[in-house]
Amino acid sequence: MDVVVSVKDGEVWAHDSGAPSGTGDDALPLVLLHPGVADSRFWDHVLPRLTERHRVIRYDARAYGRSPAPTAPFSLVEDLVAVLDHFGVARAVFAASSMGGATALSLALRDPARVASLALVVPTVTGAAEPLSPEFMAEIGRLAQAGDVEGIVAMIRRVSAVLGTGDDPEVTDYLRTVVPAWLAVYPHQVPDPPVYDRLGELDVPCVLALAEHDQPGVIQVNETMAERIPGCRLVRLAHSDHFPTVREPDAVTELILDAYAAAR
Repeated sequence: MDVVVSVKDGEVWAHDSGAPSGTGDDALPLVLLHPGVADSRFWDHVLPRLTERHRVIRYDARAYGRSPAPTAPFSLVEDLVAVLDHFGVARAVFAASSMGGATALSLALRDPARVASLALVVPTVTGAAEPLSPEFMAEIGRLAQAGDVEGIVAMIRRVSAVLGTGDDPEVTDYLRTVVPAWLAVYPHQVPDPPVYDRLGELDVPCVLALAEHDQPGVIQVNETMAERIPGCRLVRLAHSDHFPTVREPDAVTELILDAYAAAR
């Protein structure tokens, strides 16, 4: 079921798969949070097996996919809380990638009672140093000022989608869609509080998957995150870059199902 969810000074598109037959009313939902390099279609390759077993909720962050651009200040974690409240979800399992991982971790430290377990896929985290070089970020800024979407897409593919072959059409489509979203949210997104130095406070089952062909800075941050989160299981995806659901969808599906089974 597709719905429009009201959030502070705006709205987002969301989808609720509903509970599969035979699932009890008290079963935990599974909430999917997409990365900044794609909208919620990022999960398309893993959805069929997940929805066979669980109620799955996913949504597009503001300006991504089917959600309108923001017109006022907003917070990613506050929007997540609004989506959970809309669907009456008091507690859930979260599968979250990159930007979505940062949002899930922010919620887990802000309101731990709502998080039953975490499957983090190449996650970022608020409060960590920028994993990309200052030179790279400066060039992205220059291209953004010039409105050069194709130039930004080419740069991101070069560092984050190194395993792509040919035109890498799926990843390229994701990026062409989200670059305008980055430009739209930049004036309005309010950063959520830093949690990198608070990861040791987490008390929730967690699996963290890093991609062996991701950017070195992201790999380093992911390794440190796994060390800091108590009891976190680190999985190394040998055949993935920053798009694991495209490169290794079966492996990602399994780790999400494992995280669900570990929920408490």
